[in-house]
Amino acid sequence: MASGIRAAIVAGEPSGDLLAARMIRGLQARDPAAAASGIGGPAMARTGFQAWHPMDALSVFGYVDALRAAPRLIRTWRDTRHRVLAQRPDVFIGVDAPDFNLRLEEKVRAAGIPTVHFVGPSIWAWRFERIHQIRRAVSHMLVLFPFEVDLYREQGVPVTYVGHPLAELIPTRPDRAAARAVLGLDPATRVLAVMPGSRESELRLLAPRFLQAAQILRRQDPDLQIIVPVVNAQRRAQFEAILADNPVPGCRVLSALPAASSAGARADGLDSSEWPIAWHAMEAADAVLVASGTATLEAALFKRPLVISYVISPWMRRIMAWKSGQQAPSLPWVGLPNILERDFVVPELLQEAATPEGLAEQTWIALSDREHGQRVAQRFTALHASLSRDTPGLAAQAILDVCHGHAA
Repeated sequence: MASGIRAAIVAGEPSGDLLAARMIRGLQARDPAAAASGIGGPAMARTGFQAWHPMDALSVFGYVDALRAAPRLIRTWRDTRHRVLAQRPDVFIGVDAPDFNLRLEEKVRAAGIPTVHFVGPSIWAWRFERIHQIRRAVSHMLVLFPFEVDLYREQGVPVTYVGHPLAELIPTRPDRAAARAVLGLDPATRVLAVMPGSRESELRLLAPRFLQAAQILRRQDPDLQIIVPVVNAQRRAQFEAILADNPVPGCRVLSALPAASSAGARADGLDSSEWPIAWHAMEAADAVLVASGTATLEAALFKRPLVISYVISPWMRRIMAWKSGQQAPSLPWVGLPNILERDFVVPELLQEAATPEGLAEQTWIALSDREHGQRVAQRFTALHASLSRDTPGLAAQAILDVCHGHAA
C-alpha cells in the first residue's frame, strides 16, 4: 500500500472536530506518513493537522447569525476551494457542516479530486431534495447510523456504515452510584437531569416549561433532586435568570465537576475526567427531560428513560418549512433514539403538546415506573450494541479505499 496520503479536511463545529481527530488517528495507524490540512479545531491540531483557518470561522447559530456571518463564510469558502484545487490532495473530506462542505465537494470532485463526506445530512428527516447535490458532490459517504446505508445506496451514493463514536465513549453499563458520588448527590433519592438545550433560543423557549414541570414534580416528590448541566458561562447566566422567574427548590445548575470530584479512571476502563458535565448528569440520573438533539442519543446510550421535547417559534417554523420544502419532517419521530428504533420507545412532546403539565406527567412515569425503565434500558442496550463499531478504523479504511480506487 502506498504511503503518505494527503487529505484536505473541513470540520465546522466541536463535534466534527472530535470525529475528524479520531478519523485522522485511524488514518495515521494505517499510513504513518498521512498528512492532513484544512479547517479544524484543537482535537485535530493535536494529531498534527495543519489549519488554514480556525474552526470558529464556520461557527454560526441559526439563520440570523448565518446572514451576519455570510461575508466571512464566503471568504473562507473561496480561500479553502482555492487551496484545495491548488494543492490537489489525494482526497477531500468534509466532516458534517453540509451547507459549507457539499458546495465545496461539488467543486472539488468536478476537478477530479475524490471526496468523502463524514456524517450523512439528515435527509431522512428534512430536505430530501439534497440527495441530488450529494450524488454530484460525494464520491463516498460515511454514515453514523445503520438505516442510512440503504437510503444512500438506493440513491446511487457509495456508502459505508462506520458506527457512532459515542457508542465507544459512553459505557455500556453506566454506574449511577459512582456518578452520584462524583457530583455529590444523595444516593438514596430520585434524580432528574433537566437539559433544555445549549442554544439561546432553546433555553428561551424550553427552560420555562421544563422548570414549571419540575415544580409540579417536586410537589409529587419533595425529595426529588434536580440537576441542570449547562455548556458555558453564557448559557448558565441565561438559565439562572429563567430559574429566578421559575424557582425550583433544590435545583442545582452544573457547569463543571465539584473541586473534590473523584472522576477519572473507572472500573470499565474508561476515563471520565474529560467527559462533558452533561454525561455525568445523565449517568447520575434516574430520568432525563431533554431537548431534541444529540443529547437524546447520549441519554439513550446511558440507558436512561427520557422525555424528549422541542419548541420553535412560528417564525422559525415558517423558515424551516420554506428552506426544506416540507411542512413537517418525513418521519413520525424527531428524537434520535426513536428514529433509530423506528418506534416511540420514549415520549416526544413537541410544540403545543409541550405543556408543563404534559411534561411533568410523562417525566413522572420515567422517574417512577420501574417496568417502563427496564423496558427502555433493554431497548437502548441493544441500540448501543448496534452503534458500537471501530469508527476510526472503518472510516480510515474507507478513505484509503477511495484514494486507491477500491471503493464501491
